[in-house]
Amino acid sequence: MSRSLVLPRDQDNVALAVDGKEVRLTNLRKIFWPELGLTKGDLIQYYADVSAVLLPHIHDRAMVMKRYPHGAAGEFFFMKRAPSPRPPWIEICAIDHGSKGVIDFPMIQDRAALLWVINLGCIDLNPWYARCDETDRPDFLHFDLDPVEGAGFDRVRETALVVRDALTKLDMPSYAKTTGSKGIHVYVPIERGPVQKEVWELAKALAFTLAERHPDLITAEYTIAKRPRGHVLVDYNQNAWGRTLASIYSVRPRPRASASAPVTWTELERGVEIDDFRLDNLPERVARLGDLWAPVLAAKDRVSLDRFVGGKGRRPRP
Repeated sequence: MSRSLVLPRDQDNVALAVDGKEVRLTNLRKIFWPELGLTKGDLIQYYADVSAVLLPHIHDRAMVMKRYPHGAAGEFFFMKRAPSPRPPWIEICAIDHGSKGVIDFPMIQDRAALLWVINLGCIDLNPWYARCDETDRPDFLHFDLDPVEGAGFDRVRETALVVRDALTKLDMPSYAKTTGSKGIHVYVPIERGPVQKEVWELAKALAFTLAERHPDLITAEYTIAKRPRGHVLVDYNQNAWGRTLASIYSVRPRPRASASAPVTWTELERGVEIDDFRLDNLPERVARLGDLWAPVLAAKDRVSLDRFVGGKGRRPRP
């Protein structure tokens, strides 16, 4: 694949001109995946390679930073406040957290900001579900499908298809991506209107309905110790205010540097695995197929939740 931006492989530190902005990158030859020989520079190069398809999905959203200063196997820490000093071109999303005060989150609005955030040691990206102009009104409803101990990825794929079929019966187009870790994310693009709690309540109702109808496969039990072995958790709680999931195209701190990849429902039916999509091969797939999640961004395909929320809604029964 051709690259519009190429990082040097023989330097530790470099100042790059990225779309008219100077980005200082550091420790590029630091090993982030020892067994794979992949460096921090390889990680930043990956994000530069997929930036054209990634940026529209995270634009105008507060970003929670999960920093791995010592690589994928090292300790990490979460950081919400944009560090200071920082480049003047980093845009801020200020969100009131009540007693915790106003938190100034960074936003990733362009390639320069993307590379700056990844250079902080962020392996994956964790954006808010709502855009910055209305941080309590998300434009996604989603489910995080997570295998309980004893369940393989085949069970996760099966669950994803059950979720898809249920959403289809409710006239909710849905889109899937591997998490890059152990599961699958299923997203429904929605019209902004309901507040985050209302979206959470709807997701909870759907999850428990599915668990009732598929008791041998699905659980909605949030207490880890109570989850039945071999089942798949349909996690609705990530729809709560302030929670985040790893974004589309995020690399994950996993042994094979797997990444969160958009997949078609046909691919899930045929069978894919988490490690099919990695830092070293996902850019080529994107170059070949484009952004499979482009429809997620289209305003015309967003679903109204008015029939389910706002006090006059009914419990969804797919």
